[in-house]
Amino acid sequence: MDHGPGGRTERRLPIILVVRLVRAELTGAVGDERIYTDNLSPRGVRLFSNHAWQLGDTIQVAPLSDDSVCGKMVYCQKLAEDRYGIGVHFQDRSVEWFVLEKYGVLIG
Repeated sequence: MDHGPGGRTERRLPIILVVRLVRAELTGAVGDERIYTDNLSPRGVRLFSNHAWQLGDTIQVAPLSDDSVCGKMVYCQKLAEDRYGIGVHFQDRSVEWFVLEKYGVLIG
């Protein structure tokens, strides 16, 4: 299997979705941020955020039309204009993004 950049073992698709991002330890609307994905796969996602996040943070990523899933922050890259590119890895299970089915990406 080809381990792409950063040790990825699967292909990511450049799909933009609006998701809700919140630190898993918080409840309610505190820390809630609506952001966009840059690319995604069943096991991870790259997002654009207006805030810096800490490596190892457990966060919830929730597509606006689906249930949330917890993942670990694996990188936070400073971008231009006070934005950040962040990487989240879903360790416990694959995410069945509704849009991946449209492109024939197998979940599992």
